[in-house]
Amino acid sequence: MNHVDRRQVVDDYRGYLGAGRARLAEFMSVPVEIEAHGAIVRTSDGRELIDCGGYAVFLLGHTHPAVVEAVSRQLHTNPLATRLLLDPLHAGAARALCGIAPEGLDKVFFTNSGAEATELAIKLARANGKTALMTMRRGFHGKTLGALSVTANDRYQSIFRPLFDVDVIDFGDLTALEQQLRQCAGRGALFVEPIQGEGGVVIPPPGYLSAVADLCAQFGALLIVDEIQTGLGRCGSMWAHQPEVSRPDILLVGKALSGGVVPVAAVLATDEVFRPIGDDPTLHTSTFGGSPLASAAVIATVNTLVADRIPEHAEEVGTRMLTGLREACRPWMDSLVREVRGRGLLIGIEFERPDLVAEVGSVLLSHGVIVNHSLNNHGVLRLTPPAVITRAEERAVVAAFEKALIEVSGTVS
Repeated sequence: MNHVDRRQVVDDYRGYLGAGRARLAEFMSVPVEIEAHGAIVRTSDGRELIDCGGYAVFLLGHTHPAVVEAVSRQLHTNPLATRLLLDPLHAGAARALCGIAPEGLDKVFFTNSGAEATELAIKLARANGKTALMTMRRGFHGKTLGALSVTANDRYQSIFRPLFDVDVIDFGDLTALEQQLRQCAGRGALFVEPIQGEGGVVIPPPGYLSAVADLCAQFGALLIVDEIQTGLGRCGSMWAHQPEVSRPDILLVGKALSGGVVPVAAVLATDEVFRPIGDDPTLHTSTFGGSPLASAAVIATVNTLVADRIPEHAEEVGTRMLTGLREACRPWMDSLVREVRGRGLLIGIEFERPDLVAEVGSVLLSHGVIVNHSLNNHGVLRLTPPAVITRAEERAVVAAFEKALIEVSGTVS
């Protein structure tokens, strides 16, 4: 498999998957990935790249031995369930996830993706009489039609309208939130991320999330916290909404829940909120959601998060990397870079112009580092390194940034 014809791969993308991705691959000279372990992705041309991208999936790195072993074992016994008979892996995964969830979130429904989790959250809101949906500007919750309705970005929404009616509030504006909640008292359902990842790693001021939770309680609104990107330790604690929010009504989980091996996400809810579909399991079903294969990955992932103290480790590694990146960017503040911010292993570098993100990202790739842009804020380059990244790899990432900024500075007028 190492001998891959990149030209053929690009042509196949253009012919069968869409010309847009092929154009992007050509523009950034994107290589072909063939193997990955830990923080390293190997390409068909023999390069080794440090993965600080992956859209927050690879918190445990690539092909983590514990997750691979659990999934491999399940693959050879019972990878998919009949859905009629009882599945001990499904039940065990639910028990494991609820075991690390905020107290009171003791019901779970497994989905295949974060967008599917958002869809179920909307249905649970409706089933509980909460028909007035609210979301935050630059929030991101997926791109299926329901999830897209609460992903407040006209670029992604415009050609798919009409969508659900959703009121959009500025992230951080408590006055506007209170006014909106008051108008729909008793009927509201609010989607909020504790840190806006796709919005550009926007970290709210201290006390904001606590005030949001209080306002939702005051006006009888359902609080739906989306931790698909921030949860399970990435931001230095198991849940980024804690300690400010003791318990949301619904919690969305995904990305890192897969262990970087099998796609899986989940909706956690209180017994009261979950009851409509808990009492009638035919109301919401999924053929592949919570399969034995995915459940094996969940159990291994949760066990690893706890045993290896991944949240604490993410805090330590993230603090070092954030300090290093700030130092690397210091000479370019106010000329190329506007701000370097982050929490744990979710780091955002905001540039003075959006076009610099693509340019720096492309140069970083040439220096062996994979990064992501932010889908709802194109001026922010985003890093989501794995917690298993080594000290040497950390230093290599910072050094690559220093080189990239020097190179890009020479092209900026």
